[in-house]
Amino acid sequence: MPARRNRNSTLRCDADQIEREAKRLVDTYSDLILRLCYSALGSADDAQDICQDTLIKILQRTQPFDSLEHERAWVIRVALNACRDIGRTHANHPVVDLDSLPDFCAPVTHTEQEFAQRDCAILSAVTALPQAQRIAIFLHYYAGMSIREIADAVHATPAATAQHLSRGRASLRLSLKGDHNDYEFEWLSPRPGAHFVYR
Repeated sequence: MPARRNRNSTLRCDADQIEREAKRLVDTYSDLILRLCYSALGSADDAQDICQDTLIKILQRTQPFDSLEHERAWVIRVALNACRDIGRTHANHPVVDLDSLPDFCAPVTHTEQEFAQRDCAILSAVTALPQAQRIAIFLHYYAGMSIREIADAVHATPAATAQHLSRGRASLRLSLKGDHNDYEFEWLSPRPGAHFVYR
């Protein structure tokens, strides 16, 4: 009988440890994965599916990471690979756009509506960028990654990554502000509802 109690307490301890690790991973990476995948695909549903799959994969991984930076790069790489897979699937299978359906919600105030329109314009401009530029912009401004870190995560050279970032910035300046050169933008710190800032 003592062996059974010992085994049950060990299983309970393992379950508690897995639950703590799952909570840490969700707290640390879920927002990053969701935003990255939404930026890459433009679909909240696909982003949520990839987020869940990525977090399950990291929980099932038995090989330890060298550092937190290695863990973060691995998470980004797995999420981007899943985005590419879904992108290929969508290219071969047509998707019905349900965004045109009316959204039933409480009326928004004038100020909230202005913010929503501005954020919608920014999101439209970012999602109109080619995928490589979209991902570079997102990882640099939202995730705070350097050009070298982005290059490692997307398996590109630093020069190509810098070029994607530069071209993405130039396209956003043109589409968001026209020909005015006094426009600058930055991605705010990682938090829900982060957005570009006009200066």
